[in-house]
Order: sequence, then structure tokens, then C-alpha cells
Amino acid sequence: MALDVIGSVAFNFVPTMRKVLLRFVFDQFWGCQAAGNELHVGVGWLISVWIAIACGNVALLWCSTKNTKEAAISLGFWAIVPLALLMVPFTSLSVAQSGIPVFGYGFMMFVGFSTGTLLAVYHAKRIGLDPNVIWDLMLWLLIPGLIGARLFYVFQYPDRIFGGAPGQNQNPLVSLIALSDGGLVFYGSVIGGTLGGWIYCRRRQIRPLQLGDIVAPSLLLGLGFGRIGCFLYGCCYGGACDLSWAVQFPPDSLTYQAQLQAGVIKAGAAATTPLHPAQIYSSFLAFLVAGILVWCFRKRPFEGFVVGLMFTLYPITRFILELIRKDEKGQLGTMLTISQLISIVLFVSGTTMLVWLSKKNGRSLTHRAS
Repeated sequence: MALDVIGSVAFNFVPTMRKVLLRFVFDQFWGCQAAGNELHVGVGWLISVWIAIACGNVALLWCSTKNTKEAAISLGFWAIVPLALLMVPFTSLSVAQSGIPVFGYGFMMFVGFSTGTLLAVYHAKRIGLDPNVIWDLMLWLLIPGLIGARLFYVFQYPDRIFGGAPGQNQNPLVSLIALSDGGLVFYGSVIGGTLGGWIYCRRRQIRPLQLGDIVAPSLLLGLGFGRIGCFLYGCCYGGACDLSWAVQFPPDSLTYQAQLQAGVIKAGAAATTPLHPAQIYSSFLAFLVAGILVWCFRKRPFEGFVVGLMFTLYPITRFILELIRKDEKGQLGTMLTISQLISIVLFVSGTTMLVWLSKKNGRSLTHRAS
């Protein structure tokens, strides 16, 4: 079931590409079956999972407080969602017929943010920093990061929002905020998140480099999961490929629409031409860099080393990936994409930062902290 293909795939490798990861439906309370390009799951499973989580949280609350009244009130709040779901089939809401979609892109973004936050909490505990600082910080990173990522996307691909190009909704205003349709640029999130993090540090009087070292591995971990979401959606696609792992995307993907508009494929084609799975390459490299940063966090010779290393390593991987990706054009009269130009700036900034901090702290970059 997990590998029932929605698009043709080159050679013998068959990946799954799901714009809608699954859909909770109301016509079959306990059902679970494939329906075209989607997996339909009865809403009863969603209610069951929700109840299990609610009971676990209420039990933990009661064990920690021994306050029966407070636990009962908490249980009442948790009960609102399943009760509302049970009432949906008796309403005229469109969701009663269409179900509740779980978009692959949005789900992987959620997984990336959650795992990244937990990793940051772990690193905060290792250096004796209050974990609550991380939970507060993540809101300051999430909202500015999403705004920055979306604004960068709009700046880079205005035709997809306002020009009737692939991926655009009928209403441009809806398309502007339709994150379920993809459309987030990592470098934009770095810019927005950095600004939000800097403001947070100023308000809480926390050293920015200390928090930067904590958050840097989490940022790359989240990116790794986010790129899997890009693969499920079909954005950030690669160029032509004749290797055994080449992939083809189905008609409901952004890649298919882009090739159709460019005249690479004809209307009615079963799938795109064989392409590099650039999203999977990017995900693997993001996880790899995240692993390196996690290891270096334990042995960092000075504050700022991990974040400086991130600004040095990631731009290298991104510059190379841009040679494989084919969804961006050259900028400023060059063959370099905007991401490659930013990668050069970040690489120079990262190496300069490492050298400067090394001299400031009187340590060699090869020195290992005890």
C-alpha cells in the first residue's frame, strides 16, 4: 500500500509521491483503503489516537498535581475535538463529504519542526540552559521564519502566485498564504528566523551565539524532513536523469505542470520525464550536515563555532545541488541562481565568522574543547 505509485517511475525504482498523505473520511468510521492517489482512513482512527493522547496527558497531569478537579477540566477540553468530529456527518459542511486532508508537505514540516525543537531542548539541557527558553524561542523562530520563507518564495516566483503559473490557486490572495501547496524557501526562513531569534535574545538578555549553536543542528534536521515534504509535493525538482533511481512525477504535481508549460511534455502525458530526485539528495545532505553539527556541538571550542560551521557547510551542499535542480534561473546576468549567490555570501560569512571567533577566543579551529 505504501508503495502504490501515483506516477510512473523510470527504470525499476518506484518511490511514493503523495500531495495528500492521507484523508480522514466520515463515510467509513473504521475504514482504511486506497482511493486513487490518496489513502482514505476512517475518522474513528483519528478520534482513537486523539483519545489516547488525551488520556496520557491527563494522567500525567494528575500524577504530577494530584488535583482531580484540574485533571477533569483538562479532560473536558481534550474532549471537545472528538465530540466535534462526531457531529460533522450531521452537518452541511463540505468536510463531511470531502473528509479532512493531511497534506504531505505540511505534515513533514510539522515533523521537522517538532523533532528540531526536541533536539534543541536536548542540547539546551546539556549545557545547563533552561529548556523553557527553547520552547519560547521556537515561537520567535517559527513565525518570522515562515514569513521570511514565504516572502522569499513570492519574491523568487511571483508568477506562481500572481501570474497563472503552475502551483497557483484561482484566487491570488488564497495562493499567497496557501502553505499546504508548498512555497517556502529555506534561505528566507533563515533570514526571518535569525531576525526573530536576535530580537528574542535582546529581550531575554541571552547570548545569541549560544542559542545559535543550540538551534543550528535543529535547523538542518528540520530541513531534512522538509525536503521529504518537497518530494511528496513535487516541488524543488531536479534535471533530466538516466540513472536507475530517476523519478517521474504524476499530473497533479507542480513538476508536471512546470514541464507542461515549458513544452517538455505534451498534454495528456502520463508523467514527467525521468528526473533526478533532487529533493531526496537535499534531504540526505541536510541530515548529514545536521549529524556533523550535533557531533561538533559536544566538542565546540568556543561559542558560535556550530552556527559558523553551519553557514560554511550548508552553502557548499546547496551550491552543488543547484547544479542538479532545474527550477531556478540564473540571476544578475550570470548562470548562478539566487540560491547559489546567497550560498557564496553565506560561505564567505561563515568562514570569516569562524576565523574571527577563533582569534577572539585565542583558539585554533582544530582545538577540541574538553
